[in-house]
Amino acid sequence: MTSVYDFSAIGIDGTEIPLDRFRGQSLLIVNTASKCGFTGQYEGLEALHRDMADRPFEVLGFPCNQFGNQEAGKAAEIAAFCSTTFDVTFPLFDKIEVNGPDRHPLYAWLTEQKRGFLGSKAIKWNFTKFLTDRKGQVVARYSPQTEPRAILADIEKLI
Repeated sequence: MTSVYDFSAIGIDGTEIPLDRFRGQSLLIVNTASKCGFTGQYEGLEALHRDMADRPFEVLGFPCNQFGNQEAGKAAEIAAFCSTTFDVTFPLFDKIEVNGPDRHPLYAWLTEQKRGFLGSKAIKWNFTKFLTDRKGQVVARYSPQTEPRAILADIEKLI
């Protein structure tokens, strides 16, 4: 059986990060963008990260430029924006595609596990969120409109 821990991705600093590094933790995986109407959710994601720092939970941010050209910058620019604007300290990854033939294998798997509205596998917009349990299985998918704090009760059940 495949789990989230079977994948790896390039970190925002250019190093490969095996997601096995997060084994035993519940994960909130989010496709992000710096110039989106939902960009303010970085604040809530960072609050979850800090509030749960001593618990088996982590937020993982995956910048994506597939929606309205809202993440056009390079990795260093994205990292600087997130750090200076929202004091983001949770792990960020290099820009990926979440839809289409070049989508990252992690997102191919996530969208197969939990489909969106009307059974769609496609990611509809920035800040779509996937929650995994501590065994690396996807337990929920949330729309971009779902604020991070609204997911807290679901996270608490998993950790």
